[in-house]
Formats: sequence, C-alpha cells, structure tokens
Amino acid sequence: MALKRIGDVLLQEKVVTQEQLNHALKHKEKDERLGETLVRLEIANEMQILKALENSTGVQRVSLANFTIDEHVLTIVDEEFCRRNVIIPLRIEENRILFATYDPLDFAVIEELRMMTGHRPKAYSAPKNDILTQIEKYYGFTRTLEALGVKQNIISEEVIEEEDDLDDTPMVKLVNQILTSAVFQRASDIHIDPMDDKVLVRYRVDGVLDVVREFPTKIHHQMISRIKVMSGMDITETRVPQDGRIQTLIQQKNIDLRISTLPTVRGEKVVMRILDLSGTMNKITAIGLDKKEELQVREMIAQPNGIVLVSGPTGSGKTTTLYGCLNELNKPNVNIVTVEDPVEIKMPGVNQVQVHPEVNLTFAKALRSILRQDPNIIMIGEIRDVETAEISIRASLTGHLVLSTIHTNDAVKTITRLLDMEIEPFLIASSLSGVVSQRLVRRLCTECSVEETPNKAEAEMFKKYHIEVDHVKRAKGCASCNYKGYAGRVGIFEVLPISKDMQKLIAENAGLNVLNDQAKKDGMRTILQSGLQKVKDGITTLEEVMKVASE
Repeated sequence: MALKRIGDVLLQEKVVTQEQLNHALKHKEKDERLGETLVRLEIANEMQILKALENSTGVQRVSLANFTIDEHVLTIVDEEFCRRNVIIPLRIEENRILFATYDPLDFAVIEELRMMTGHRPKAYSAPKNDILTQIEKYYGFTRTLEALGVKQNIISEEVIEEEDDLDDTPMVKLVNQILTSAVFQRASDIHIDPMDDKVLVRYRVDGVLDVVREFPTKIHHQMISRIKVMSGMDITETRVPQDGRIQTLIQQKNIDLRISTLPTVRGEKVVMRILDLSGTMNKITAIGLDKKEELQVREMIAQPNGIVLVSGPTGSGKTTTLYGCLNELNKPNVNIVTVEDPVEIKMPGVNQVQVHPEVNLTFAKALRSILRQDPNIIMIGEIRDVETAEISIRASLTGHLVLSTIHTNDAVKTITRLLDMEIEPFLIASSLSGVVSQRLVRRLCTECSVEETPNKAEAEMFKKYHIEVDHVKRAKGCASCNYKGYAGRVGIFEVLPISKDMQKLIAENAGLNVLNDQAKKDGMRTILQSGLQKVKDGITTLEEVMKVASE
C-alpha cells in the first residue's frame, strides 16, 4: 500500500510519468522500495522524491548534518530495526517520537515504531545515505563504548590498562568517531574538557560551543594519549602545553587538525581546530557582502599595487574573505604567491607556502624570498609583527598587490595599529588601499524563521540609524536546524577604501577620532549598520548582531 501511495504522489507531482512508474514497478527488486528503484534506474533523484513527498503530504525534510540526536531515544529503538527500515530516531517530544525516514508513507513501519516505543511517531524525510551515516555514527558510538566497558557512566577497570596502538582497538575507534562526527556536523573546533566527575566533548558549530558527549573520567587518559599519538606529541609529558597536527581523510575530505593540549588541575584539556583542506573556494559574491561593499572590495583588489587588509578577531572569517579575493584574482597571466599558517585550502594555479617556525621559516623570512620570485600578488596569512608589516608595506610600494589579515576591532583601528607598530605614517598613507573589518553572525534557518513586528528596543535602534523596518524575522527552531533556529553563518562588514582625504590625515598622523570622522564622511558603514541591514533583510537577528557589534 505504501509503495502505491508513493507512486500516486510522484505522479501527482509530475516527478514521473505513468510509463516510467510502470517501468520501475516491473524492474523493482525484492525488498526494494519504489523510491530506491526510481533512483537506481535514474528516473528520479532522491531530492525530487523527498520534495514531492513534502509538497503532497506535508512531511518536512530534515537536514541530518545539522541535527544532534538525543541519544536517550537510541536506547528504545533497536539498531537492526533502524537499518532494516532505513530510519533514525531523533528525539522524544512530549508523547511523540520524532524520526527521519526515506519512506514516510510506509505506515507498517510507523505502526511498528509506535508499538515498540509506546510513543506516537512523527515522520521527517531525509536521503537514505544520510540516515545510514547517522545510524553508523550514533549506534557505532554505543558499540564502541560497550567495548570499552562504558555503560550508564560506569567503566570496568580493564579499560584502564594501556592498549596497543591498533586500528581496531575500541579507543582508536572512539577517537575516530569523535572526529568523524565533528566533521559531519560542520564543527570548526573540538573541545575535550576534563571535569571532576566526567569528561565533556564539545563541538563549536556556527560559532556556538555545545556539549555533544559525556564520558567517564577513567577513559580520559586513554583518550588524550591516543590523540597525542596521532598528532606526534610526547605522550609521557602532561605538565606543559603541547601542539601537534593530524592530517587524515574523513568522509572523503582531506582534513587537517591542529591540536593543542593544556594542563589543568583536573587533567589535560585538548582543543582540535578542524580545517577542511578539500573545501570548495568561496567567491566574493558568496561571503556575505552587499552590492556596495562588494564593489568597494573589487575596486581595492583591482589595483596593480597597494596593500589590502582584512581585520577582525580570531574566527571571524578573515581567511575565507582573502581566499574569495584570491579566487577572483587567480588568472593564468598573474603570479600569485601566498604565505600561510596553515594552508587551509589548496588553490590550483597559486604558489602556497607553509610557515615552519621550527626551521626558522617565518612570515617575514618567507616574504623576503617571495619577493625574489617575481610575484604580481602576494597573500600573507597574518601580519603578526613589525618586521612582517614593514616588508608587506614596502612590497606594496614596489609594484605588488599585497593581501593580508590583522587582529584589530574595526577598520579605522587597523590604521592606528600600524602606527603603533611604528610604521612611518607616510608609508601607510601611500601603500594602504583599503581595510575590510568583519564579524560572523548566525544565519536564520530558512525553514522555520517567523516574521514579527519589531519590539520597542529594535524599533529605536533602526530609527537611530535611519533604517525603515516594518517587520523582522526571529529564530523559531525546527528539525532542519536542530531546533536552534539558525543554520550556517554570514559575514557583516565594515569596508574602508582609503580616499585622498584619508591619505592626507594618515600622513599627518591624525588621531583616531579624526580618522573615524573622515571615514564617516567618506560613506563608511559600520559593522553594526551592516548587521542592522542584514536584520532588515531577514538574514539574521538583532540579538546575533549585538553579540559581535557595539554602538
């Protein structure tokens, strides 16, 4: 009955014709769902089928990549049942059990799930491979912990013994699963925090740090030792901080992990920064600039020489913006050389240099060598010291376009930061083409955000900056965004092209207030104003903007 219903839906939504449906039914293999047959025969793809089901039945699609499953629900639904029926339970809400399925019209499975759990099922749809991946990830964790002796926060004494470094040992599997899960959830960092009575594993996703796992303290030493072995650290040293690196392949992606350990009173804390080396290149159009800001940035990087700086705190997307610029500039007739720490994305046609301080290959030293390589465009990952700043500015004055990042709070303070580094004002004035200051805010989930009238505080804020707003969007939360109300991040920007008047003031060593006034005269929009515009456009919320921008 379920198969017939799906067929009717697909006919109704014009995904298939009657002839194609008959052909699929004729060639359907034993125990194969009709949807699987259509995909196998290349009559329709998964997303077409799921969209048709959503349009016809109201069954909402869920992005499992953004969803953190409540592990309690896994204890009442058997793994074999999930694999056999291609479903994954998500969580229990009141008396309902939420689950994702490839076939939301298989009422026999829905009834069996109700009988098994005693809860009323609510179905969401998701691609088959996504569901199978989640089954392996979550139930795989359970199997691994059982092998370690972990059950209900109790661990057998046997696991305290050191294990051989074999690929199939439970601890190796556990660490691998933590890494795989983090990559699957698009985490930027993994934190392993020892507490008095447990070990917390936290992922930073879209800039927000959340607890995803809790383990007994007795496996902490083993876990840290495994990570140290993988990253080439000294496993016997627990008294001083250590740094390491892991390069591995996870979900067909080349992943670079930067590892940092920190001794605390409760044991060693570990933070792992995740860099996707196989990530796709962003273009300027994709990083969140509006039309005016994009035009200004394009004009900056179109100059044959000069220096363009991107500023902001750690994790504000500076490097992504630089890569977007390089992607626009990358042509066969130009020689582009970069110095990075680390090289986050390998770009075809670009000569990328990795900094190695241990062999004295610093930003400054690499930059000196680069200048002998006949470059047109130079990208420096970060200006960290006076020496690098001086060489970068002099390079820009000798016919090179230089792109780099710097840690400052806003665009104008970037100028004063260079002055504080004792760079001559006339050198800054003659070399600096522009500054882009940026922050990242979370995007509202497009599936569940709701429109409301601005409250009094919001209305006053918009009025202050002469922005007319009738309504704003607010986060609600749904299965697609893991009930967070947000999915992904977008940049808000402060773009400061250096005008003739600004050059004159810089050369005169003018103060911060004078430079700020001139920037406003030149039409610079602050990060706060940029954020308010994105609130007006329904991209984010005022709460998100105020977290990273101030008046």
